[in-house]
Amino acid sequence: MKVKLIILLLLVMNTNQEIFAQFVQAPLPYAYNALEPAIDAQTMEIHYTKHHAAYVANLNAGLKAEGKESHTDLLKILSNISGYSAAVRNNGGGHYNHDLFWSVLTTDKSKQQSAVVFQAIEKTFGSMDNFKAEFLKAAATRFGSGWAWLVVTADKKLVVCSNPNQDNPLMDIAEVKGTPILGVDVWEHAYYLKYQNKRADYLSAFWDIINWQEVERRYEEAMK
Repeated sequence: MKVKLIILLLLVMNTNQEIFAQFVQAPLPYAYNALEPAIDAQTMEIHYTKHHAAYVANLNAGLKAEGKESHTDLLKILSNISGYSAAVRNNGGGHYNHDLFWSVLTTDKSKQQSAVVFQAIEKTFGSMDNFKAEFLKAAATRFGSGWAWLVVTADKKLVVCSNPNQDNPLMDIAEVKGTPILGVDVWEHAYYLKYQNKRADYLSAFWDIINWQEVERRYEEAMK
């Protein structure tokens, strides 16, 4: 009898966990020191285990507070974010943005070329140098905390934009709407331990660790 009761309690606990913790943090796809010297191990560990982890936990808590635990499609949540609380907006954006950010970083030279994306960028911006200048300017001039993005719009065009805080172009409140395929975090927690106030140096280093094959995958998915 006692064994059956224990099993029943475990099932209830697991069921509640599924209901109230529907969003989970995916494993980081590389070691904390994998992106050195561009991004140091301590920054990566704190960024992933403290900041990103907090966004996931607070997103689940925010949905629970609104009685919306059953809302498990993050893209749908973001596309209708005006119908949610500030807590869900901030933390839902934070979770999505960081998942994308981790995926577009690499020091693997074999992943740092993409003919498909490079051709699309050159067609839109005239050259890779022109795009780089526009993208890094959007990141460098974002006042306070936020993100810069390369986005595929609904009419299948590439645009550069930036958003404050943890907002992104998927949100229905965004000025520029579309699907992000490349993003850079310009919150100070992303770079301050190594670069202090030198955001431009951080952005320059970021440019050298972009996983263009992942950007290409996201581009082709957005173009379907």
